[in-house]
Amino acid sequence: MDDFLVKFFPVVEHHKNQSTKDQDYCKYDNQKLTAFTSSLYLAGLVASFGASFVTRRFGRRPSILFGGFSFLIGAALNAAAVNLPMLILGRIMLGVGVGFGNQAVPLYLSEMAPAKLRGGLNIMFQLAITIGILAANLINYGTAKIKPWGWRLSLGLAAVPAALMFVGGLFLPETPNSLIERGHLEKGRALLVKVRGTTNVDAEFEDMVDASKKANEVKHPFRNILKKRNRPQLVMATFLPFFQQLTGINAIMFYAPVLFKTIGFGGDASLYSAVITGAVNVLATFISIFTVDRLGRRVLFLEAGVQMFIAQVVIGIILGEKFGGSKQLSKGFAVFVVIVICIYVAGFAWSWGPLGWLVPSEIFPLETRSAGQKTKNIPIEEMINVWRKHWFWKQIIPATDLYNGDEKSDWQFPSKEFAENQTVQLSGSGFNKEHI
Repeated sequence: MDDFLVKFFPVVEHHKNQSTKDQDYCKYDNQKLTAFTSSLYLAGLVASFGASFVTRRFGRRPSILFGGFSFLIGAALNAAAVNLPMLILGRIMLGVGVGFGNQAVPLYLSEMAPAKLRGGLNIMFQLAITIGILAANLINYGTAKIKPWGWRLSLGLAAVPAALMFVGGLFLPETPNSLIERGHLEKGRALLVKVRGTTNVDAEFEDMVDASKKANEVKHPFRNILKKRNRPQLVMATFLPFFQQLTGINAIMFYAPVLFKTIGFGGDASLYSAVITGAVNVLATFISIFTVDRLGRRVLFLEAGVQMFIAQVVIGIILGEKFGGSKQLSKGFAVFVVIVICIYVAGFAWSWGPLGWLVPSEIFPLETRSAGQKTKNIPIEEMINVWRKHWFWKQIIPATDLYNGDEKSDWQFPSKEFAENQTVQLSGSGFNKEHI
């Protein structure tokens, strides 16, 4: 918004309104603006380490509450900002909230959900993100017309979801896994009965107790996570979010209005186009919710990866050949670019977007799960067995039962009753009857 740029980034506002064609790609190239934008992500990275300690020592719920509270503070500071340091401080507080929320919420969902529904329920987290992006686009579209303080309303309205997160967290129970891990066995069992809706939870409860005993033997989870036997999980939990960011989604979603305006759309039209991509993002996330537990994580990763790659190549060719310098995109090509971007966003929304949060929250044993933050229909406490059976990672994972240390030539479900009670569907997930 021009009023926002004039107050905090006047140099950017000056370049933005210049008519020279050779600056299409660099009108927003400004170190102060970059500091404002990136401070959230840097703060989120640093905060995630503190969030891991809080999540393990005090539970998942306190991390959610602290994340919501920090986000509230950040929204208030941004809305009331009178200078750039205050604006960046608010941005940092938002980043702290993001770090705690991103660390605790997917883990909370994975531990509370039954195995056969865990994928779909966990992706509700990504659905909330996509709805937030769409809401932000709509809010920006409306507040851009409010002069000169529309930007304050836009930034301040971030307090609404933050308040919902904080107030909602007050009514959340702790997860059974966390209660058991911290020694509250009876409370953990009672809560497990409540969330499963049945008293027949003995097998699952025993699995959690055994896992928590092993977890409590580990005093330094960050040090333990570097051990060879945890290497597969560490590699996956590191590279999945890494490549999630390298897909380029932030460049598309964060700078969509700027991109659309640069290629020829007017101010209102560029915001409108960003709303369209935001809507596609939401709708495609529903596809992931309904397919992730049927098709599995791997299928969605592979299909969407190809789809996103092709879309990006097409966009790159069009912008490289038809745009830049003295060349301007025709209206037809500009509309086509928006369509291809929507195809790209759809692929991300049903694969790398939600699965980048889901898979890392599932794959760690309890002893390193809070530090760490394949799987279709597999109880979360038994994910270690998947690594032992994998063609590559079985060479690294020792054939040792996670819970009692017994050497085994092959692995099996510790609790046959649990698999039966949870109606675990074994087809298509690498399991067969002999494993039970």
